[in-house]
Amino acid sequence: MAFTAEEVAYLQSHPLARLATRSSEGQPDVVPVALELDGTYFWIGGSGASVLETRKFRNVLAGNAEVAFVVDDMVSFNPFIARGIRVYGRAEGPIERAGMTGPGHFIRITPTVSWSWNMEGEPVGETWYESHRVVH
Repeated sequence: MAFTAEEVAYLQSHPLARLATRSSEGQPDVVPVALELDGTYFWIGGSGASVLETRKFRNVLAGNAEVAFVVDDMVSFNPFIARGIRVYGRAEGPIERAGMTGPGHFIRITPTVSWSWNMEGEPVGETWYESHRVVH
């Protein structure tokens, strides 16, 4: 799948995401993570062997490859301006590489579908939601 130039710029300028994974028992887990987009894949991870023991890595290593994450921000409360991107994808790893947090172990996410909202940063009004729905 492809992101628009505007979405890529947003994702590369907002490296904090909230990643959701699922345990083998079906328990969802969400955690804030540093996120890197290389143009094709998203990368989440860090240095040291302890990252391999985190719940997100354990869930992916257990074969639960379906993940979701959101990158968003609140531009203003008055007027109310929020924007963001939600991504579903397939995770694999761990993969050793040097990422934005240095060398370490990373999960590679291949995006499969995404939704973005209000990349323009417009104030939200009553008709905004229906006129600004974007699905890739």
